[in-house]
Amino acid sequence: MKDRFTLALTGQSLIKYDIRDNTAPAFRKVQSLLREADLAFTNFEGTILGRHGGWPLKGSFFGCSEPVVLDTLRDIGFQALSLSNNHAFDLGPSGVLSTLEEIEKRGFLHAGLGRDHAAASRASTAVLSGRPLAIVAMDGGPGPDFMYAADGKEGRPARPGVNRLRISQRIEVDGPAFERLAAIRDQVGYTAIDLANDSQPDDRPSLDPETEIAIARAVFRRSERCGRSVTIDEVDLSRNLASITAAAKDGSLVVAYLHHHHWASDWYQIPHWVSGVARACIDAGASLFVSHGAPVLQPIEIYRGRPIFYSLGNFIFHVRSEKSTWTAPEVWESVVAATTFDADNRLVEIRLHPVVIGGEQALGDGVLERRLAPHLATGARAERILRRLKEQSAGLGVDIQVSDGVGIIRV
Repeated sequence: MKDRFTLALTGQSLIKYDIRDNTAPAFRKVQSLLREADLAFTNFEGTILGRHGGWPLKGSFFGCSEPVVLDTLRDIGFQALSLSNNHAFDLGPSGVLSTLEEIEKRGFLHAGLGRDHAAASRASTAVLSGRPLAIVAMDGGPGPDFMYAADGKEGRPARPGVNRLRISQRIEVDGPAFERLAAIRDQVGYTAIDLANDSQPDDRPSLDPETEIAIARAVFRRSERCGRSVTIDEVDLSRNLASITAAAKDGSLVVAYLHHHHWASDWYQIPHWVSGVARACIDAGASLFVSHGAPVLQPIEIYRGRPIFYSLGNFIFHVRSEKSTWTAPEVWESVVAATTFDADNRLVEIRLHPVVIGGEQALGDGVLERRLAPHLATGARAERILRRLKEQSAGLGVDIQVSDGVGIIRV
C-alpha cells in the first residue's frame, strides 16, 4: 500500500452535456488535478434516461441526462460518485434502475442509490493502490417519501430509490401564534384523517399534541421564538452510522456523504444539525465528511484530525438562463480539495485549488449555457475564492495558508 493517498473532492456535478471537447487550458488544468489524485470523487446530481425509461416526477426543476455524461465524468478523471440527492428520483424507479445500470457498466465506485433499501444503505467498497476504501452516502431531503428505497415484504415489492436520512422540519412559533393556529385548525375541521390524506403513509409526522400542530404537510411547534428547526430520525441515523463503523473496522478510508436542502436562510451559514451529523459520522469511524446541496462553498472544519467539508458548492452546473436564482458569482465558484492521508488514514494536508465554472469571460456575460466546464481560477478571482473560504473556516479554528493561488491546510 502507498504511504500516502490523495482523494480529490469537488463540488456537485449537475451535468447534462458532454464537455470533453472543451479545449480551454484552464479546464485541462482542472482535469490534471483530478487525474493526478489516487481517487477523484463528486456527487452525480441527476438521473439517467436509459433502458428502463421513466417519467418526470417534477415540474420546472426536473432534470435527466443521457448516459454519455457518465463517460464524460469518467474521462475527466472521476472514479467515485455519490448518488444520494434530490435529482436521483426525477424519473422514478425506472430512472434509478437505468442510473445504476449505466454506472455499473463503467465501473464507478458509487453509493447512496439502490434497487431496494438494503442495497441503497450499504457501504460501497473497493481497494485502490492497495488502500481499502468505502463510501456511505445519504440524502436528508426534503423529498417525498416515495423517492427513498424500500425493501420488499409480503404483498409489497421492493422500491428502488435513495438512501435516506429522514429530516423532519418544524416551524417554531410563539404561544399566541400557536393558539391562533390551533383555533384555525379547529375552525376548518382539520383532523388526523386529513393529515393522513396529505401525507404519504410512511411520512406522517409523529406529534406531541401539547406542543405541536400539523396542518397539511406543515408542522408547527410551540416555542419561545419564531423560526425553524429540524429533527433527525434516530433510526435512520443509527443505520447509517452502523454502516460507517462496519466499513471502518477493516481499516478502510471511509467517506461519509450527505446531500440536503435544509439550508440556513443565509446559504453561507452551517445549520447546527449538520455539524452534529458530520461529527457523529467521524465518531463512527469516517475518515472525512463531505456534503453538497447548498449551491455555494461553505467552511471547512477539522474535527478529531479529520476534515469536514460542509459544502463544496458546484463543480458542473448545467442549468438554464431563465433560472435567475443562480446569479450570485459564488454559485459558480468552488475548489478542488486534494486531500492527502497517510498509511493509517490520518490527514496530512489539504490543498485547495480554486475553480470558476465557465471561466472569467462566461461569468461576466450572464448566459448560463456558456458556463459548461470548470476552469482553474487564477489571479484576483482565485484570491477572492480562497480569501472567503479562509475567513469562513477561521471561525471553525481552521488555518488556511494561501500561496501562489492555492490554499493549504496542514495538520
